Amino acid sequence: MLSSIFVDRPRLAIVIALVTTIAGLLALLSISIAQYPDIVPPQVAVTTSYPGASSAVVDATVAQPIEAQVVGVDKMIYMGRSNSV
Repeated sequence: MLSSIFVDRPRLAIVIALVTTIAGLLALLSISIAQYPDIVPPQVAVTTSYPGASSAVVDATVAQPIEAQVVGVDKMIYMGRSNSV
């Protein structure tokens, strides 16, 4: 088997591991930052339907209680809300 080569010759396995590690580090240093993907924080949207209610009622009964519970989330960057009829 192929694994017996590395068991019988541990120095060969070490050299191959070092060469692979060095090649990976060189590749990591050569890639430009512009090629990394943009990381966007997760976004949560809550949609409700409250037939016959005005925006003020929806704000008081739905939006404000949800916002009061969500405010304590760790590492939250921003929060927005909108109420419409």
